[in-house]
Amino acid sequence: MIDVDWDGPIATIALARGSARNAVPVAGWERLAAHAADLRDARVVILRSAMPAMFSAGADIGEFAQLQTDPAARSRFRMGMRAAIDAVAALPMPVLAAVDGGCFGAAVALILAADLRIAGDAAQFAVTPARLGLGYPREDVARLAAQVGHGQAGALLFTGETIDADAAAGINLVERRAPQAAPAALTLAQRIAENAPNAVRQLKRALHHPADTALDAAFEAAFGGTELAEGLAAFQGRRRPVFP
Repeated sequence: MIDVDWDGPIATIALARGSARNAVPVAGWERLAAHAADLRDARVVILRSAMPAMFSAGADIGEFAQLQTDPAARSRFRMGMRAAIDAVAALPMPVLAAVDGGCFGAAVALILAADLRIAGDAAQFAVTPARLGLGYPREDVARLAAQVGHGQAGALLFTGETIDADAAAGINLVERRAPQAAPAALTLAQRIAENAPNAVRQLKRALHHPADTALDAAFEAAFGGTELAEGLAAFQGRRRPVFP
């Protein structure tokens, strides 16, 4: 359902439920939150599908019949999905979402928790809850609006229409395009992983929490740190830095 693999300092979370178009059940959201908690040592995380034709159909609609009659199950569904998406968003290292194939419904909310989104040629996107008679979690509406603007967010939410990779790039739903997203994400992750990990984490925190005054002390402390010492030594020796 959720696979985690490591390639050196790069961790990959792969949605692996091909029999259900990678639709994520409640147990899958809970498992994703648990996996995210185990990735603290990674320098970069890639979020992708284990199947090239479909990133994810979103939440598992097969469970919705129970939600019609069981209020407690509704809360578990909402809270499980919330915990997973927010756990990905809270990771301290860069998270790259590689989208090949369809990315629908709650899967759009999931990729919005990443720092960078890469779309392959076959990528498609749609935010479809209104077609089912549902809203969208308020936190995910806010992330969508922050990413693409209120007007474009409204167009996606109100119509539920499907857009292709180029259209998604045009409204900034994704930042990068590639023929295939997964290998492009790996190349980008390798480039990031070569940089100083503490510095990269500090930069991510500054992007997401610019009002955090603790960053001032962290910025100053970095001048006395081992990462700068290695960076300067590599610069002076005309070699690539090696950050442990």
